[in-house]
Amino acid sequence: MEDGAFGENLVVSGLDFSGLPVGTRFRCNDVELELTQIGKKCHHGCAIYQTMGDCIMPREGVFARVLHGGTISVGDDLRIWEE
Repeated sequence: MEDGAFGENLVVSGLDFSGLPVGTRFRCNDVELELTQIGKKCHHGCAIYQTMGDCIMPREGVFARVLHGGTISVGDDLRIWEE
């Protein structure tokens, strides 16, 4: 599958989100994000499953809220932010 095929807002590599606690904060340029949820139960009738025949949400879905907006571009570094 190509990046974005599941409707992702961001595709991030190099971070193991499954080992991070909810509340972890991230920075990328001026953007600040806070991890709010890891994984989400998939109901086989969800739009992603219906379109793709699979749903990554229980395995790889991560949710974050935007604390400060900005621009993120391909190749930018997303890092854990420690205040």
